[in-house]
Amino acid sequence: VQLQASGGGLVQAGGSLRLSCKAPRMITSTFWATDFGWYRQAPGKQRDMVASFNRDGKISYEDSVKGRFIISRDSSKKTVSLQMDSLKTEDTGVYYCHARQSGVDYWGEGTQVTVSS
Repeated sequence: VQLQASGGGLVQAGGSLRLSCKAPRMITSTFWATDFGWYRQAPGKQRDMVASFNRDGKISYEDSVKGRFIISRDSSKKTVSLQMDSLKTEDTGVYYCHARQSGVDYWGEGTQVTVSS
């Protein structure tokens, strides 16, 4: 599974960014049968889940991003997006797109998000 992440950048605190993760070779039926998520790895810390969307449509968010981040998916574009609003300096890190199919994990290349004060 190929995952192409984009949308990172530098933004001031309070600003917004939108991350996108595209799975261009995934057929529609497989897309809906895949668990997707966004993970964040801050400097010197482990990679943690920020938001996820499982195949049953259940959405989960890490507590610190609830009310600020929204994960969504578009099967026609084979894309999973993460809208990030009211960004804080502690949101800084490398964001990774994740997919799980049949118990196998796939990762996209990370995209850097830097929030300045």
